[in-house]
Amino acid sequence: MSKWLLAVVMVAVSSAQGALRFDAPEGWLVVEPGSSMRYAEFILPQVQGDGEDASLVVYYFGGSGGSVEANLERWLGQVEQPSGQPSREVAKLDTFEAGGGLAVTHLVVGGTYVAEVRPGSSVRHEKPGFTLEAAVVETPGGPYFVKVVGPAHTLDRWSTSIRDFLQSTRYE
Repeated sequence: MSKWLLAVVMVAVSSAQGALRFDAPEGWLVVEPGSSMRYAEFILPQVQGDGEDASLVVYYFGGSGGSVEANLERWLGQVEQPSGQPSREVAKLDTFEAGGGLAVTHLVVGGTYVAEVRPGSSVRHEKPGFTLEAAVVETPGGPYFVKVVGPAHTLDRWSTSIRDFLQSTRYE
């Protein structure tokens, strides 16, 4: 755990065209990004009773990464509903303008998290009672993708700070 540090007030994510800037909420732990596609990574500490922490990752694929709709569909496919109904029917989806004038498309869906353990893997997570919260932040340098996954109660605890984080995004 020595690689985890208390989140700094402001984190900059650089690209060749500029930088996505955002305010990291108090209580989040900064993690060294696990790959070159991960520009920022945080741990959102678990609440009492949950078995694990939540993770928030900001991805940037050099201006590509698919359309907003394609990403929404992929994320919706990573969560199954106990009732068997499509996740799209229970998901909350909204769009807003971040403080820096950037368009943000925001998705929240709970259920059983069943995404691939690693991209291309045939092994999938099987985590009931989880929430996936994701966003596409559209910038002049291309889209940035934010994905938050964790136990539902933990994400409930951090939901306001996740929204504040997204609202704080700006491109400079």
